[in-house]
Amino acid sequence: MSTAQVGALDASPSQPAVSGDPDGGDGTDEGPSDPPAEVPTLLPARKSWPAWLLLGAVVLLAFNLRTGVTGLGAVLDEVQADLRISPLVAGVLTTLPVLCFAGFGALAAGWARRFGSQRVLATALAAVAVGEAARAFVSSIPLFLVATVVALAGMAAGNVLVPAFVKAYFPRRVGLATAAYTTSMAIGTTLPAALTVPIADALGGWRMGLGFWAVAAAVALLPWLVLARNRGGVVRSGDSALKRSSLWSLGRSPLAWSLAVYFGMQSLQAYAAFGWLAQIFRDAGLNAAQAGLMLSLVPLVGVPLSLLFPTLAARLADQRPLVWACGAAYVVGYVGLLLAPRSGAIVWSVMLGLGGGAFPLTLTMISLRSRSHDVTARLSGFIQSVGYLIAAVGPLAMGALFDVTGGWTIPIGLLLLLVVPQVATGLLAARARYVDDELAAASARGQEPATSGAS
Repeated sequence: MSTAQVGALDASPSQPAVSGDPDGGDGTDEGPSDPPAEVPTLLPARKSWPAWLLLGAVVLLAFNLRTGVTGLGAVLDEVQADLRISPLVAGVLTTLPVLCFAGFGALAAGWARRFGSQRVLATALAAVAVGEAARAFVSSIPLFLVATVVALAGMAAGNVLVPAFVKAYFPRRVGLATAAYTTSMAIGTTLPAALTVPIADALGGWRMGLGFWAVAAAVALLPWLVLARNRGGVVRSGDSALKRSSLWSLGRSPLAWSLAVYFGMQSLQAYAAFGWLAQIFRDAGLNAAQAGLMLSLVPLVGVPLSLLFPTLAARLADQRPLVWACGAAYVVGYVGLLLAPRSGAIVWSVMLGLGGGAFPLTLTMISLRSRSHDVTARLSGFIQSVGYLIAAVGPLAMGALFDVTGGWTIPIGLLLLLVVPQVATGLLAARARYVDDELAAASARGQEPATSGAS
């Protein structure tokens, strides 16, 4: 994509960026014939930026959207011992990511509409850097929790706003741009899990191991400081009622709910695996190193899938074959864990990693199922807020069922059963249609209040 092309996509007062149809149409949305209303835009209206800067900034940001989560998990035992953290507080630490992603994610689109997405994303990266750096120096449990929440709040804003940013600046390259940032996110998930302990050993302890990733966030912040100099302006849109509707008005859209539940179910599967898969393998007879290696295969398999699935999904008019493929991979993985967890450990880990392709698929569908970047931002916030609340149940339910039953058969069986609603909602979400159209239809029926206000 050339610089000129990106410049042509930049939102402007007279020509807001509107994405094309999934099947490759020009995507021009003229809107109703009523006089256009002035509505705050998420994106700047004064200046275009070169493609390499836009995509590079997104890729660098995406790398930092999970570093503070998987990095902490790698040294959690050392943190517990040093700060004298109780098992209860440790449980809070492991649950904070999904809770913060849900809570702060619900606010991100509103922040962007008020301050501009570039400024919010720059602030988000600064929060990640400050929070991760602070954890390396604080000595009290409350301050450690506060620093963790600060970092997670920044990650939550990035989770929600990056899909909208991609939709606005790369509407005809959604698959390619999504592939780039989801691959970077997958790498940023895998590397801290693998490298935090060696870095801690080399630099003198867990504090430096965690603090190291603040450097990555600080580097990623640099291009966003350039982009943040351009404040969002005002765009004209004939669909003013839709653009002023609240985040939760998306609950009027069956498609939005299908996407939210699908995202929640795949996130539940992922967090359950990250939380308990290594222990499942250890209980099956693998040693700690072998179990950790099997766990690392899950996000590792996700790296090439993050590159492949968004591009493929954007080229397909119907993404249902990909939904089926992810669901089938989960079924094979869980059945294998039930029947032969030790002898087929590598195969089952790879299959669970393939099932995790549902994550980049969902992020791609957020852009494909919305016409404008404003709706994309609110849809992303709605889906991730609902989805991460669903995901929070996974690790807790797995642990509770293990405590009650004394084994892994029932917990794994539950995850296997939950593949059914995941696939069902995914099939509904994968049908080619738009959330915008459902909201407009609901508004026409008098079911959606056209109230102003940030989401």
